[in-house]
Amino acid sequence: MNYAIILASGTGSRVGGEIPKQFIKIKGKTILEYTIEAFEKNNNTDRIILVVHKDYLDFCKNFNFKKLYKIVVGGKRRQDSSKIGVDLVGENDAKILIHDGARCFITNKIIDNCYEALNNYEAINTGIETTDTIVVVENNIMVNTLDRNKLISCQTPQGFKSSLIKKAHNLAIKNNIEVTDDVSLITKLNLGKVFIVKGDNKNIKITYPKDIDFAKENLK
Repeated sequence: MNYAIILASGTGSRVGGEIPKQFIKIKGKTILEYTIEAFEKNNNTDRIILVVHKDYLDFCKNFNFKKLYKIVVGGKRRQDSSKIGVDLVGENDAKILIHDGARCFITNKIIDNCYEALNNYEAINTGIETTDTIVVVENNIMVNTLDRNKLISCQTPQGFKSSLIKKAHNLAIKNNIEVTDDVSLITKLNLGKVFIVKGDNKNIKITYPKDIDFAKENLK
């Protein structure tokens, strides 16, 4: 089985406004619905698990997607919400893609490439090359320049064999490890290599007001 876990329990405070960014409507649909729709239309996705804020649970229960397997309330942190979703996958040999609910420009090609990469790797991350020069700064003083040929900008989906990501989350609890994304659990716990799947410059996460303007112009 191939699962897509969509994380949509954040508050999206950097966008501003009265509602979380993933529930902002554009052309009659919420940003979250555009995201779910991408996995709904993907032939390789069997089931979708949606992790949402408790205040929007009833709202999301009205979504009409055939592949929507479970809708659950998330935790305090992204890490907690991810584990809640992962624990709903019963199989230990499934493929799991974990994706940001506000990353609504995900393409069918990227989804397919992520599932395909999991035929050969137990963990994958989506990313794009960094074109800007990245520097290390301390107290507003530049102290080092990083080699951008060895850097990528990470996106989602992140993908895993279900047995591996379940193990990673359980070890994180046991060892009191806190991370900001799931692949960091794999690297921090030294559980294996993470293969990079090529992303797309348009696969942005709606974060700032300007991103809403971009979505209004480009979502169909």
